[in-house]
Amino acid sequence: MKLKAPKGTFDIVPGDRPLRHNVLANTSAVMARAAVEELSPPIFEHSEVFSRAVGATSDLVVQKEMYTFTDRGNRSLTLRPEFTGGVLRAYIEHGMHTLPTPVKLWSHGPVFRAENVQRGRFRQFHQISCELIGLETPTIDAEAIALLVTTLSACGLTGLSLRLGSVGDPGDSERYNAYLREALTPSLGELSPASRARLQRNPMRILDSKDATDQALLADLKRPLDFLNLEAGAHFEGVCRLLTAMDIPFAVDRAVVRGLDYYRRTAFEVHHGSIGAQSAVGGGGRYDGLIALLGGPPHPGVGWALGIERLLDALTEEGVAAERPPGPELFLVPLDELALAEVAALAFRLRGAHRVSYGYRPRKPGKGLAEAARSGANLAGLRGAAERERDLYRVKNLETGEQRDVATADLEALLATT
Repeated sequence: MKLKAPKGTFDIVPGDRPLRHNVLANTSAVMARAAVEELSPPIFEHSEVFSRAVGATSDLVVQKEMYTFTDRGNRSLTLRPEFTGGVLRAYIEHGMHTLPTPVKLWSHGPVFRAENVQRGRFRQFHQISCELIGLETPTIDAEAIALLVTTLSACGLTGLSLRLGSVGDPGDSERYNAYLREALTPSLGELSPASRARLQRNPMRILDSKDATDQALLADLKRPLDFLNLEAGAHFEGVCRLLTAMDIPFAVDRAVVRGLDYYRRTAFEVHHGSIGAQSAVGGGGRYDGLIALLGGPPHPGVGWALGIERLLDALTEEGVAAERPPGPELFLVPLDELALAEVAALAFRLRGAHRVSYGYRPRKPGKGLAEAARSGANLAGLRGAAERERDLYRVKNLETGEQRDVATADLEALLATT
């Protein structure tokens, strides 16, 4: 049997790296300018971190999408399905609640979910996550949304659509869920199997359904925004005012909900229409109460995550491509056995300030120059018995074809002026 990567996973080969590096470099620059600090939690946590954080009615729990295992100490551990639970556990464990608020953190890396594999959905994928912790004012919601939009734009993505909504406070969600149960129970047989299950545990999630019949049944029903209490409504209006003042375009989406139970009030998504049904590149919302649920102080917070693979998909659809890293400035070609050690030693010395590569076995001049050209080098330096006698290298400019002899001691100066 030919061995392949497990279903839902993929190799990141060298040719795929440049655009990924650009995404992380641009994200890091955006976060640094906004004084958001990087935090790297472990890839696996005690399972309780995520079972508490994501909620009993989320798909991660109900559809058993988390990768959970028992270690040699009979402890239940889970590969992270998202970042927020682990980041907030670290926030509590390291006493970050004593820092000036808001505490602003970002993370990136692989996450794991046992999902049905399709475009935009993998079992190991990569996220960038951002959490702003400690303040309950609408300004923090707007700041978080601005960071998401700015990050995506800095990576080169255009054609973005920001959808903004609110799920209200817990009492609002409970009243809306009760309303949906009452409204949809008479049509229970017409709902899709997934929505029938959601009608019992978390009816609000039916709004996420892609089933045409489900959407038809929802068409004339009220939305979460219709059930907001006065304080939640004022909070939502404040977020809208701030985004307008920041000149960030958005559309109020009365049906925006999020897939995890911890969200309160503000919920938002950024979509890109070119990547199919899974068009949400990133999203998030407010999660007041979650830190206390994890055993910390009753601090509020808001956060988001973006899927790196979905972002790369959208960038590719827009024709955005990263430039490949430059080739060597100099490729050293050994023409005999004695030259192998000479070119290796010289390459390691010159690499203190320059991009230098070399051949790992003796070559004839023609094949050596061809190898240098394939590497993308600007210059090729040939070394054999004749060059050794005079302690020089025969240097050829691979762009112009010009060739000259350069003393070994002068090569570094040549590279500095080329």
